[in-house]
Amino acid sequence: MRGINSFTEPALKAVFADDFKIGAAVNPRTIVSQEHLLAYHFNSITAENEMKFESLHPAEDVYDFSEADKLVAFARKHQLAVRGHTLVWHNQTTDWLFQDKAGSPVSKETLLARLKSHIDTVVGRYRNDIYAWDVVNEVIADEGEALLRPSKWLDISGPEFISKAFQFAHEADPKALLFYNDYNESHPHKRDKIYALLKSLLEQDVPVHGVGLQAHWNLYDPALDDVRAAIEKYAALGLQLQLTELDMSLFRFDDKRTDLKSPPAELLEQQAERYDVMFRLLKEYREVITSVTFWGAADDYTWLDDFPVRGRKNWPFLFDEQHAPKPAYNRLAVRNS
Repeated sequence: MRGINSFTEPALKAVFADDFKIGAAVNPRTIVSQEHLLAYHFNSITAENEMKFESLHPAEDVYDFSEADKLVAFARKHQLAVRGHTLVWHNQTTDWLFQDKAGSPVSKETLLARLKSHIDTVVGRYRNDIYAWDVVNEVIADEGEALLRPSKWLDISGPEFISKAFQFAHEADPKALLFYNDYNESHPHKRDKIYALLKSLLEQDVPVHGVGLQAHWNLYDPALDDVRAAIEKYAALGLQLQLTELDMSLFRFDDKRTDLKSPPAELLEQQAERYDVMFRLLKEYREVITSVTFWGAADDYTWLDDFPVRGRKNWPFLFDEQHAPKPAYNRLAVRNS
């Protein structure tokens, strides 16, 4: 890995200083193994898992802030902005939230009261450190005509849990920017559903300030025109946009190949071109896009290893496994410096 004095290339945060924040998802291991890279190139971080419900609040009367606090302390040490992720999600949420002591579903009133208590505690704890929260994560149904995906949240409270989460978060920290966050955000069918949800929330005067485009993209999808159309459609609502979980897989989602032990030069060149055209597009909309966060920092650690194909390595970032710049970084730095 590169040492603290080995960084001579322009910092990403400097390359895009006039455009948007440049962030990375981190965890308690990567703030150690990638500390120099993170401090040099990025000016924002997001907790990968450590601020999700099951991590912070495993039992009704138990909170565990130890891991999340480490990330916030790291941000303070290096003067990094922090995005909070995430307050409401159908995954990584412990069952006690939805059940009474007998294991039966709780009432709507109980569920919303528990949600308010959780948000008051978590958002309140970090109100001087976290400037933006992904309040509600991935509630849109991927397929079909239904707007919302099935979940225990929806079963117990109906759609109201969404607006209540934003209301509670705003009350807990009136200065925080509050985002709805989702994936496949540029696919037309899902884009239109996300837009419909956001429009409905705004019409109800729900305090939602932005939309998070997760941007788990690959070399082939989504189409550039679909990304542009999504940006324009969301921006038309008057919301700010942030790319919240950007990575650029070398493989199509349904590609099952496992033969690559290192990334071929031709795929790295395709990745460089893909990042280049995407960042050129993002810069066109820098008046509405306020942050671009990668879902990791370098290829030594990515959630895409073993997903969706077990036993397969992926190389989705601008920096390689030794934290050295890849062709994609070089293309962006040369074009934007």
